[in-house]
Amino acid sequence: MVVKTTANDVATEKRTCVVLGGRGFLGRSLVARLLQLGGWIVRVADSSSHSLLTDPSVSDSLLSNALCSGQASFCHVDVRDTSQIIIVTKGADVVFYMEPTDLDIRDFYNCYMIIVQGAKNVINACRECKVRRLVYNSSADIVFDGSRDILDGDLSFICPGKFKDMLIDLKFQAEGLIRLANNIDGLLTCVLRPSNVFGPGDTRLVPLLVNLAKAGLAKFITGCGENMSDFTYTENVAHAHICAAETLDSRVVSVAGKAFFITNLEPIMFWEFVSLILGGLGYQRPYIKVPTWMVSCIVSLHQCRNDKLYNYSVSPHYMLQLASRTRTFDCSAAQNHLGFSPVVSMKDGIKLTIQSFSHLANDSFYTKYGNFNEQSKAEKMLGSGIVADILLWRDERRTFACFFTLVLVYCWFFLCGRTFASSLADLLLLVIVALYGHGILSSKICGFAVQEIPSSRFKVTESEAQQAMRSIAHTWNKGVRRIKSLAKGEDWSKFFRVVISIYLFKSIQAYSVAVLFGSEIDALRILIFCGMVELKGLLLRKLPASISSFSQHDNVLHQEKVPARVKEWK
Repeated sequence: MVVKTTANDVATEKRTCVVLGGRGFLGRSLVARLLQLGGWIVRVADSSSHSLLTDPSVSDSLLSNALCSGQASFCHVDVRDTSQIIIVTKGADVVFYMEPTDLDIRDFYNCYMIIVQGAKNVINACRECKVRRLVYNSSADIVFDGSRDILDGDLSFICPGKFKDMLIDLKFQAEGLIRLANNIDGLLTCVLRPSNVFGPGDTRLVPLLVNLAKAGLAKFITGCGENMSDFTYTENVAHAHICAAETLDSRVVSVAGKAFFITNLEPIMFWEFVSLILGGLGYQRPYIKVPTWMVSCIVSLHQCRNDKLYNYSVSPHYMLQLASRTRTFDCSAAQNHLGFSPVVSMKDGIKLTIQSFSHLANDSFYTKYGNFNEQSKAEKMLGSGIVADILLWRDERRTFACFFTLVLVYCWFFLCGRTFASSLADLLLLVIVALYGHGILSSKICGFAVQEIPSSRFKVTESEAQQAMRSIAHTWNKGVRRIKSLAKGEDWSKFFRVVISIYLFKSIQAYSVAVLFGSEIDALRILIFCGMVELKGLLLRKLPASISSFSQHDNVLHQEKVPARVKEWK
């Protein structure tokens, strides 16, 4: 790997630094970066009880040689114990504090002791050991609460103060302690806020995406899918820490006690980044857009029923907000004051990340030969009209309005227990009362203006009536043409489809009509029967006497066949 060096990275003599959390995701990258640059004696401090040499994941020859030569060393340090921190920081010039990222958010006490109390202990140890520089790795999450988008957020962006994610709240407190400790007992502090860190060894973002893909949930896009986000490759974060440590002495006023956003300087759509990662690992790319509120409800239900799907170092609801909101930051302050510039581009970072997670790749036949960019059958059939926008949730407001209207209609006509005529009459009465009540309202109520409904809204113009009649005539003619084509027997597939549709419609109507129009149908049937009887009597009175006497005799024979309900009605 080619290492990009700057003036800040070059040193004439070796200095001693301590990397707290040196075996974590970001800590490993920082240790490797320091050893690649040279000029540093690195003390790797972590809460792990094993030696760095016995870790099977450490295969880099540079790190192994540094451990053997004494350029690097490993110490077991628990940040909850100040005495252990003091031992490892004695004689150090710089302390890099990288918190662990795999904490269990269900254990509040442990998280508080490691993040907040750990920050206090690190500050006290640095002051006691006369350490001059302390660089703390925070996160851009502390200015994001999910309630609004962030576009080019800079250092003037106000932190919300209240967070839905407990870890972010604790990190916000720890960052405040680090910044307040600046220039006390000669200690200079600096805070870095990287955004959406990814890379080899990632324990949060990439594993979560893979788990969702294996569960079949990665094909869904939350929200519109066009929200932009800033991501930061892990080696660029390590480079930013070294830049901050180098500039703390030379530019005290502009760097000490300050916080800086760190990104790859290449904003990208969040779901495009997800597609690149999942596509590179052989999983299906997301392509189905789902409303954010619906996903939030599903996440809540899954958390109640089964919590094995989620990695509890990340709040599922926070990830949902991150996936549906725009979140980009302005890194000009880091560029101007720290001399920071990314050493690995976004394209190369994604490529290296995919290679490092090759053991999680999906090698199935479908992922090798499937075309994930192909439109679904529903999209091909529905096209791009209004109906497609409603059924495919492209227009969330219109879809929700139609869904809500259908629910109201179903409840009003089917679940109310009334007949169709009664329900329709009640609905018309409700509309009339609402219009009448709106008409008698004053122009202002409690300071709010009430808009009048103009009478033109209830008028139908001649052109509109003609257009409606043309539509009816067109529909009628179209139906006649289809009936003629069916009568010729040229298209048997269409014939069978029509027959099946009519049969299903008949089956449904046989039940629904009887339920909705039960009493109306009985009354209509009785009325028709009585009308036929009266018409028959009228005809008999007009016939000759001989024929009339014969018909009366026949009527006596059939009198018993009159329905009982007709007799009662008479």
